Amino acid sequence: MKNPAGAALDDFRRFIAASRWVFAKTMPQTPHEYTLRRDARDEAEFEHFVVLIRELGDPATFDGREYVYLHVDGRKYWTMGSPVDATILINRTVTSDTSDAA
Repeated sequence: MKNPAGAALDDFRRFIAASRWVFAKTMPQTPHEYTLRRDARDEAEFEHFVVLIRELGDPATFDGREYVYLHVDGRKYWTMGSPVDATILINRTVTSDTSDAA
């Protein structure tokens, strides 16, 4: 039987695969992609994964600000920290962290 976090990560992987990811052209010095709430197939699902990132992720500082990053399959995912109902995007970038969730 899978643990709840493992099952949640499997669901997150399906969300990742079904989402439209856009390269952030305005920040070429920090290459990353994002997916928008308005493009999500289900807004409640989008919010669910915003919460998942924040609950299962780890805090780290970038450019003097703390974010919560969830590492999955060679990428890290984060939001900008707005309240869940005001969060409009989820970001991701490639990571070299070998301790990513499997």
